[in-house]
Amino acid sequence: MISEGTHIKGTINSKSDLRIAGRIDGDCICKGKIIVTSSANLSGNLIATDADVSGFVDGTVKVANRLTLRQSARVGGDIFTKVFVVEEGAQLNGSCKMGDNSSELDGLLDAEYAKLTEIKEPALQES
Repeated sequence: MISEGTHIKGTINSKSDLRIAGRIDGDCICKGKIIVTSSANLSGNLIATDADVSGFVDGTVKVANRLTLRQSARVGGDIFTKVFVVEEGAQLNGSCKMGDNSSELDGLLDAEYAKLTEIKEPALQES
């Protein structure tokens, strides 16, 4: 969980669910579900298995399964997803591509996720 009042600069990679209530300047990549609360501000791409957005996202959104935009959601970027639910009042300023055959979603849960979440080896310290 990224709590309200927290500001992070950089990419977040998670193998489990992620809840964002603060501000993130960077990409969020999650193998589970990302919840973007109404107080959240994400300036970067959102890549996840599932997502529930109530806050602000300025970037491309790629969701392998189900994306829900709640009434207070504001998305400024393109969306790629299989299932898309939009509540009245949500705003989308970008294009949307849906369905099982979207090439943008191919391998999102496996190969692309593994590539994007590659963990670097720690630097060797000289003695």
